[in-house]
Amino acid sequence: MRRYGPAVLLALTGAAVLRISLFGDLYLRYVQPGLRPYLIASGAVLVLLAAATVLARRGEGEAGGEADGEADREADAHGHSHGPAGPRVAWLLTLPALALLLFPPPALGSYSAEREAAQRAAQGVGTFPALPSGDPVELTLAEFGSRAVYDSGRSLTGRTIRLTGFVTHGDDGTWYVTRLQVSCCAADATVTKAEARGADAPPVDTWVTVTGTWHPQGALGSDAAWPPVLDVTDVRRVEQPANPYEKR
Repeated sequence: MRRYGPAVLLALTGAAVLRISLFGDLYLRYVQPGLRPYLIASGAVLVLLAAATVLARRGEGEAGGEADGEADREADAHGHSHGPAGPRVAWLLTLPALALLLFPPPALGSYSAEREAAQRAAQGVGTFPALPSGDPVELTLAEFGSRAVYDSGRSLTGRTIRLTGFVTHGDDGTWYVTRLQVSCCAADATVTKAEARGADAPPVDTWVTVTGTWHPQGALGSDAAWPPVLDVTDVRRVEQPANPYEKR
């Protein structure tokens, strides 16, 4: 069996990558949609390499198998075990591949959001383009936050806003509609959120769509203006979207 160890590892990893990218939308938990073709290609290459490795091992014949057995016996005599198939500890690499194949990790949620302090680059105060006509106007959390904190034109004033995100709780009984932004993949995720006022807090990590009006606070561009506040008039529970992240 050790003869085919590398092939098994390649096949498991390739199958896991294909499962999340080719046969569903699970890949959106980890990377941006534009990376899907590369994931599919990578998974296919890994599976093909596994097949090629099996064929190559079969071609080595019985002589090669006897040599491998002799190498293992000699290695065991020296207190360690390895051979052409690599050290036995390499089989531990099957665990993350199996986990991804059978139990894909969920998208980042409140734990990640609460661990990151609010870090905002000095964007500067300025005017923003006019919002679309008609209420409610649907915005991303990032769009709402940028306009609330930096828009000198106060384009949110008098408008009914609709936001979608997952629920996080503050230490003082406040709650937030939260979303994670990514540039490439989940590893570079940053937090954007809005405080929700006027409605009871749903459970943590519940996905909701909230409707309400902007509640101005603090001077533009100041720490007091963050996080932005929404006076909520309606809270509706929704399913987690296929792509849980906002693109930065």
